[in-house]
Amino acid sequence: MIQYSNMADTVLQTNNLTKEFTRLRGLSSPRNFFDKITFTAVRDVNLSVKRGEIFGLLGPNGAGKTTLTKVLCTLILPSSGSASVCGFDLARQQSRVKASIALISSEERSFYWRLSGLRNLEFFATLYGLSGRQAAERIPEVLEVVGMTEAAGRRFQEYSTGMKQRMGLARGLLADPEIFFMDEPTKGLDPLAVKELHSLIRNQLTAQGKTVIMATHHLAEAEQVCDRVGIMSRGSMRAVGSVRELAGDDSLADFFHFLVKDDLSMEH
Repeated sequence: MIQYSNMADTVLQTNNLTKEFTRLRGLSSPRNFFDKITFTAVRDVNLSVKRGEIFGLLGPNGAGKTTLTKVLCTLILPSSGSASVCGFDLARQQSRVKASIALISSEERSFYWRLSGLRNLEFFATLYGLSGRQAAERIPEVLEVVGMTEAAGRRFQEYSTGMKQRMGLARGLLADPEIFFMDEPTKGLDPLAVKELHSLIRNQLTAQGKTVIMATHHLAEAEQVCDRVGIMSRGSMRAVGSVRELAGDDSLADFFHFLVKDDLSMEH
């Protein structure tokens, strides 16, 4: 597994990061209803991500991509192991970590749908602690970056899926984070919207030195956009590297299916 040695350029580092969930057996075993079952969703993940990198998290359903993303975004606490995000300890400096990141999800429910895009951004700017003057300067800038200046006055509920994704990026840019976490960012987008989002990530975010960590099911997307990828299976990080380093002259899809074929067969 490839790791970066230059810590000055490393914005994310994990050390044996693990997340376990415990639940009751329930109706799956009525006689042992109250017995507890422990499930390991993320197991001993060691990972380094470099500043300005587009890093893809790949894996079949249930591989642990979304759980790992939630842990790194401080939405859930790890069970063991450690991690640093932008130099801040994930467990002991959560507020500093949160101020350094933005999470963009395909299931966007945090916007107020009856408000315009502009009013939504004004609201979030207040939550981020921007003064009125700062917001007045920053909001037009981020709207221009994501190409939503002309549509900013329309209600959020009138936006297409692609436009909602752009507004999610605009909201993230308000706080000027170091790292953008994207969970299935192109889910539900048409091919043109996908191409526009990829261009936005490459030409705007990483051009500003931002780091993008993208969890996706789309291998072709990862092959086209990501500098490196990490392939997860059954909670473990099975391989990390560039597509060339991992697959050689083969396609990423061929390498992926070879690596996780046994796990995929267990799903059926």
